[in-house]
Amino acid sequence: MIKILLVDDHEIVRTGLKMLLETTETYEVVCQAENGQEALKSLKSHDVDLILLDLKMPVMDGLTFLATYKEEKERVPVVVLTTMDDDEKIKKAISLGAKSYLMKDTSRETLLRTIDAALHDEMLLTADVTEKLLAGSLPQSAKPTEDFQLTEREIYILSCVARGDTNKSIALELEISERTVKAHLTNIYQKMDVASRSEATAKALGHGIIH
Repeated sequence: MIKILLVDDHEIVRTGLKMLLETTETYEVVCQAENGQEALKSLKSHDVDLILLDLKMPVMDGLTFLATYKEEKERVPVVVLTTMDDDEKIKKAISLGAKSYLMKDTSRETLLRTIDAALHDEMLLTADVTEKLLAGSLPQSAKPTEDFQLTEREIYILSCVARGDTNKSIALELEISERTVKAHLTNIYQKMDVASRSEATAKALGHGIIH
């Protein structure tokens, strides 16, 4: 059973999400929090596998929570679920380690697919969020500000990751094993000094390595 922490300041939203998630036999909401501060306390007393996080909350908002949680050694995936579709908020959340960013009007199927991808350390973004994430990126003619000494293959794999491809689909496309894809990703993380697919994607976009 996948244990989930819901973080949202609206009780009716948390209740609805709990009912939605627990209609499956896969997920269980083990704790809830009204803001980021409560979420940090809950994490000290509950073992969870994933955090579903709103951004606009009193006391401690979602971005502040992400910035604080990023410093923790033992972290679980965080999926943002919010009404805020501001370009900068999306970029900031991804740069702070959020595995994905969803709007609250998303479908049940998209929510469950996104959670499943996050649990497998994969980033699944909807088309509208991807468009906003790419907004302001360097044009393709621009030179990267830094390439982190990435190889052409590593840059290509980063591009695949940015469009939401899974390790399996990348392996099939490149005719290599999933283990080799994971090894490439490990090298990419080390070179870019990041810890996740979302951080690598955000940093690569910010430096104009991918578009």
